[in-house]
Amino acid sequence: MDNRIVLFLVIAMFATACGKTKNERKFGDRLNIVTTTGMIEDALKNIVKDSADVSALMGPGVDPHLYKATQGDLNKLTGADAIFYNGLQLEGKMSEVLSKLSVRKPVVAVAHKIDSSKLKSAPDYNYAIDPHIWFDVSLWIEAVKEMNRALQEIDSTNAAYYDNNTDAYITELKKLHEWVGSEIATIPDHQRILITAHDAFGYFGEAYNIEVKGLQGISTLSEYGLRDVSDLVDFISQNKIKAVFVETSVPQRAINAVVEGCKKSGFDVSIGGNLYSDAMGESGTPEGTYVGMVKANVNTIVNALK
Repeated sequence: MDNRIVLFLVIAMFATACGKTKNERKFGDRLNIVTTTGMIEDALKNIVKDSADVSALMGPGVDPHLYKATQGDLNKLTGADAIFYNGLQLEGKMSEVLSKLSVRKPVVAVAHKIDSSKLKSAPDYNYAIDPHIWFDVSLWIEAVKEMNRALQEIDSTNAAYYDNNTDAYITELKKLHEWVGSEIATIPDHQRILITAHDAFGYFGEAYNIEVKGLQGISTLSEYGLRDVSDLVDFISQNKIKAVFVETSVPQRAINAVVEGCKKSGFDVSIGGNLYSDAMGESGTPEGTYVGMVKANVNTIVNALK
């Protein structure tokens, strides 16, 4: 849907709801929270447990860089008590819609309060900030804390409950952070190179000491050319890299071009498996949770490169 039409619909919906205050809810009502990505949805579900309804707009295999709000999404967003999104331009095509909605209700960018010194810039993408903070579990912990803070401001009645649940979840995430580091360390130094379709794993690389290269930039909006493929083929051949990886939310043709280029140059590189980058797995599976997604990625990387 054209962004101008989306904005018109949002404004029209505001007009029909002009009698409502920003946080108007009846006593005892369950909070209705809408998120953009599944990672945020999962974190909030760990915080609110069964005390609120949480749903995500973007499901498995969905690329948030390219995502445009549908009419159904607008209905969900306007009917929500609160909206949580990543920020840092991850949901670039929804920015104006989210800005308009923030006039009427809490709209929270979970990455907003992370210290800028911990964020990565992307010189090849207009010096934007890399939005893929969830790949460093320690950074995701900071995002979870921001979700908890915002929830307590929205619903102070359940503040202590949210705090207790957040503490328990953060304890789990700290263990996950340590586990990821120890698992990646089992890959020999010279083989510890992760190659994917787009540069989503920069924070992962810095946090867990693995070199990362992507064919595209931090956003799938950027395009790759023959020179990009050729340079990556040369790098793989020279470093004798065993495997490259497909992303579940990015078309496989980009990596296929690299694999084919290596083959033509006389070096065979395999596809090491599917990694969850901008979206989690199917609901009801281990990979449909943040912790399960991270573990699945690490196991795939280690098994292919070790």
